[in-house]
Amino acid sequence: MKSDFAYCLYVTDPHYLCNAVMMLESLERVGTRASRVLLHPDTWSTQESTSTPTSKLLAEAQHLGATLQPIQLQHSTTGEPTWADSYTKLLAFNQTQFKRVISLDTDATVLQSLDELFLSPSTPVAAPIAYWLKDRTLSSQLMLIEPSDVEFLKIMDQIQHHKDTDFDMEIVNNLYGETATIIPHRPYDLLTGEFKAENHTLYLGDGKRTWNATRELQNAKFVHFSDWPIPKPWIASEDDIQSGKPPCRSDDDCRDQDAWLWMYRDFSLRKRRICDQIPER
Repeated sequence: MKSDFAYCLYVTDPHYLCNAVMMLESLERVGTRASRVLLHPDTWSTQESTSTPTSKLLAEAQHLGATLQPIQLQHSTTGEPTWADSYTKLLAFNQTQFKRVISLDTDATVLQSLDELFLSPSTPVAAPIAYWLKDRTLSSQLMLIEPSDVEFLKIMDQIQHHKDTDFDMEIVNNLYGETATIIPHRPYDLLTGEFKAENHTLYLGDGKRTWNATRELQNAKFVHFSDWPIPKPWIASEDDIQSGKPPCRSDDDCRDQDAWLWMYRDFSLRKRRICDQIPER
């Protein structure tokens, strides 16, 4: 499997590098058989003689089986700065050394193997629907891509002629919104914010299903941290987490709260173990 398929992660700053290394460790732990590629700024040193936190994390990424690929950041100077570097994700379309790649955002957690997606029917792009949005929109947090020169030229043309409000998700939808194969968001794209929702119809997709936080977390394969205005888990303080956690429901049902707190605490524990205590390689 390794020669044809790969997970493609991208990083634009040291915080996301830690997240990427954590995700690489998760992919290793769940037993993926695919290759792993880490796109990183070409200004970062990968020399073994350096001992900066960044170089140590890059070395750890290699130890976890990732191929390091220096790239020039695809940066927007207009629009919302939060997503200014998000075009970099779209360089996954240029990884033509592979037949298929799964592009993953790194502000997320992989809980189970996603390898079966590589064997799904051929299509230029497959992605979940952003179920939390009113209008039908592809989510770009997880994408199954068949890299090609033709598709990459389309992507680069969109980047070069984008509107101020167009970032990675808008570009993906401009090009593939009507033609992409849909990956079911259950279990492939769960938001942490879902555990705080009062109504789960959009996520469950069927009025006959009932919400069970414990069951949904057990079934989930990819969970994206999205709890605005609570900061991302590597920034959030304990006060942020305690004030932002879901309430217990009626009859002291705390399953939503327990599941949500587990995800944040698991992230914190893994960050300390993987990023804050990097062994010398």
